[in-house]
This record gives sequence, C-alpha cells and structure tokens, in this order.
Amino acid sequence: MIYVKTAEEIEKMRAACELTSRTLGEVAKWVRPGVTTRHLDNIAREFIQDNGGRPSCLGYEGFPGTLCIEVNETVVHGFPSGYELREGDIVGTDCVAELNGYHGDSCYTFGIGTVDPKTEALMRVTKESLYKGIEAARAGKRIGDISNAVQTYCEHRGYSVVREMCGHGIGRSMHEDPEVPNCGRRGIGPVLRPGMCIAIEPMINLGSKNIVIERNGWECRTRDRKPSAHYEHTILITAEGPEILTTFRYIEEALGIAEAQEETTPEATPTNN
Repeated sequence: MIYVKTAEEIEKMRAACELTSRTLGEVAKWVRPGVTTRHLDNIAREFIQDNGGRPSCLGYEGFPGTLCIEVNETVVHGFPSGYELREGDIVGTDCVAELNGYHGDSCYTFGIGTVDPKTEALMRVTKESLYKGIEAARAGKRIGDISNAVQTYCEHRGYSVVREMCGHGIGRSMHEDPEVPNCGRRGIGPVLRPGMCIAIEPMINLGSKNIVIERNGWECRTRDRKPSAHYEHTILITAEGPEILTTFRYIEEALGIAEAQEETTPEATPTNN
C-alpha cells in the first residue's frame, strides 16, 4: 500500500530528514585516510542519539551498524568494520534516522584523497543521475519515469545500473511501497501523487551491472570488483514539483564545496534547511 502523507506527517518527515542530513554532515568531517569505517559509524550513531533520534538500520533484521558502508566495489549494505580508509578509496555512507516515528534516508559517496579519474567520473555521473531522477518525479507521472531518467543518463555515458537494488517509499517505516527502480520504461508503474514520500537512490557501476551477495547475506558487491557509486535523497511529491527533504549542504560545507547540487537544480525544489 502506498501512503500519502498528511501535512502533519510531512512536517515530521522534514524533521527526520534534517537529522539524517546533519548526521552525514558530521560524518563528512571525519572521512579521511586512516579512519576506520567503524569510527564513522560510531560518529553517526552518537550524533543521531544525541539529537533525540534512533538509528533506523541498527539492529534491523540483525544489521550491525548505523550506516551502510560501501567501500569501492561494495554496492550497498556493507558492514562497518576495522577497515582503515586509504588514499584513492571511495566510500558510500547510507544513513537512515528515525525521529518521532518517521524516517529520513540519504546516501553520499566520498572520495578519499585523490581518486582515480575514471572513478571520480563515475561518482559525478551517479550524483547527477540522482537529480535527473528527481526532476522526473512529478505529480501525475509514474515511477517508471524516474527509473528511465536515471537509467538513460548513466547508460548513455557508459555506466551500468544495478537491477536488484532500488529506492523505495518512506515514512513511518524505513521501507514502504512503492519500489523505485533505477531502470525501467517511461509511463509504467504507480502514479506519483502529492503527499508521497520516496527515496531515490541510483547505484551505478563502473563495470558490469552484475552483483554478488556475500555470505553474511547483507553485503552486496560488484561481481567484477570494479567501483560502484551511490547517492540518495528523500523527496516529497507536491503539486508544484518534487521537493528534496534531505540535503547534501551539510556534507559539502564540511568538505569545503561551495555550492550543493540541489541549490543549482531549478527543476527540483530544495527545502529551506
């Protein structure tokens, strides 16, 4: 069942998404060579709890962390560990925070020091494809319009789209209907209606689209072990257009990047946070 949020619920979604965004901004201050992914996870957990929230992923069906950690070829659902980040790595940090019964979800892929140009280009295109998907998320359109926008943008540039993992609805539950694939045909799938909240999250590979699930049943990596990038926003469908509820502003301020992408995407309406 697809849930359309009330005005009161939307305000709670805004607050949860703000906490998620601020958490990743705090994590961004610590992303550097020599730092363990477990340390990044501890930073996120403590920040969420210190600000009255609950880490949604921690303990979910046995998941051991606050963040899904995605180093290099890990696509999604990686465990925090004692691995020390190295120059040239990339690491995705997928964070879901619950506040007052509602969830916010966002992911950002960081480059560690100087990253190989091919991998850097993968990150850039993946992030751009997120905003192409958001631009397509308009009331009266369908989920397939989002999926196709992401797929065509990435594939036309030579990258492959992970099929098995996708975005989703979000609200009182971390994962709600509808699923939001990153590939598909325009004009198919559920109709987008004002009040729907969805998480759009392109997971794009430098090499083959094929993936492997590790023996722990969680961690997903590319079969060819080439890098994968992942960016995600939670958005609200409105009659006027898509509204981005999460933000990368806190991350990019911490990294010294002057201007966040959502502030330069006129087709998508950013929140004023």
